[in-house]
Amino acid sequence: MELRHYLRIVRRNWIIILALSLIGLLAAGAFSVLTKPVYTAQTQLFVATQNSGSVQELQTGSSFIQARVSSYVVTATTPTVLQPAIDTLGLTVSPQQLAKSIKATSDLKTVLISISVSDQSPVQAAAIAHAVASSLITAVDTLEKPESGGPSTVKLSVVTPATAPAAPVSPNLKVNLLLGLIVGMGLGMAAALLRTSMDTRVRSANDLQRIISTPILGSIAFEQDALKNPLMSQKSPQNRRSESFRQLRTNLQFAQVNSRSKTLLITSSLPGEGKSTTATNLALAMAEAGQSVVLVDADLRRPMVAKYLGLEGAAGLTTALVGEANIKDLLQPWGSRDLHVLTSGRIPPNPSELLGSEAMSTLIGRLEEHFDAVVIDAPPLLPVTDAAVLAQKVGNVIVVVGCHTVKHQEVEKALESLKLVDVDVLGVVLNRVSVKGPDSYSYSYSGYTSNSTAEADERERFSNGRIASGTMDTPLEDDFDKLIRGAETRASRRG
Repeated sequence: MELRHYLRIVRRNWIIILALSLIGLLAAGAFSVLTKPVYTAQTQLFVATQNSGSVQELQTGSSFIQARVSSYVVTATTPTVLQPAIDTLGLTVSPQQLAKSIKATSDLKTVLISISVSDQSPVQAAAIAHAVASSLITAVDTLEKPESGGPSTVKLSVVTPATAPAAPVSPNLKVNLLLGLIVGMGLGMAAALLRTSMDTRVRSANDLQRIISTPILGSIAFEQDALKNPLMSQKSPQNRRSESFRQLRTNLQFAQVNSRSKTLLITSSLPGEGKSTTATNLALAMAEAGQSVVLVDADLRRPMVAKYLGLEGAAGLTTALVGEANIKDLLQPWGSRDLHVLTSGRIPPNPSELLGSEAMSTLIGRLEEHFDAVVIDAPPLLPVTDAAVLAQKVGNVIVVVGCHTVKHQEVEKALESLKLVDVDVLGVVLNRVSVKGPDSYSYSYSGYTSNSTAEADERERFSNGRIASGTMDTPLEDDFDKLIRGAETRASRRG
């Protein structure tokens, strides 16, 4: 996984990462406030010999002391030293318990012994350090006395008296907050990675390109009011979403370069991905370009075209297929362009049989004779077999993929269902693409200030080797080659 993928994960899950980081800070702060402070007092002792003599004797004594210092360090935490200190201070702990709060150390290159005592009271810590140092001096003096009598050959002296510390050594608020922040951020990143690995929904073109080899024909920008106003004719001509459909129309000219079929079948993996709005707006965009277009609502289970366009849907495709009326009488003109609509008609009990009938093939052939383009809105692929049956009768199939709606495995299964019936997919259209946030694309239409500006932008995009589709940047040399190869394959199969 590349760095940009991790950055996208961070941007996509920044709320989780921020929340866990704040929780880590709060937990560290609470721990620091609720934990009782611990103070550490320290004293140092100097170890020396009491004999004076020649230089050689002094050097011998120095080597002797350095060899003994490590033993004195261990002795400092033994009952021989600690019990007298306990008795002197009147403590109610055992030598073993007191030893846990005492740390004696020495530097191998010196004859200094450091004794550190930790306690919740700074005064008590200093008192214990002083008592332990005094007890160690007495114990060493006793242990090092010659058996023949006389003074001890070793003398310990306090060089740094213990004093009550002004500030506690723990808890360290700054260190705890930093650790809490680091742990919280680490947990946040782990949660983000886990969520990303478990979430298999398609969110962007990058996700889609990793799982399929089918070219992406275009992407449709997401807008909040698309549910209330789904048609591009209801928007400004320079609206981002309207421009997405125009760019899709342009890309289809490259995809159909070797195709003799005038029919486009629009389907999706699951309901709710926006196939009906895509089919309707694509037909509007084609008619806007001066083509004569017929839009056929072949979704005989949940027809939506008549509702979107405000047309009568009681008589339409099913009426023509059962021979109750002539198709010319069922076509309804819409708008000022050369756009005609064949609504679904009454919903039949056997949609698959009707769509797979010879009458449907004949109807498509007649429509192709009279129109420049035939756009068919078909049912989704996974719930029913209608679209797979109908796809065998047309030359071009487009699969709409709804961002944040469909999962990777569902897209793969839908494309596999078309492959099983020997149908080549012209391409996929990514719908409801985010224009902001981690899943958005780098380029988006926001209207043109002048024709010269539009032409300059278009030249810049093509000079960079990319096709801009609404908010999508697709490598020209990759997807364009896919489109051409797919068209040549379909043409060779028909030949």
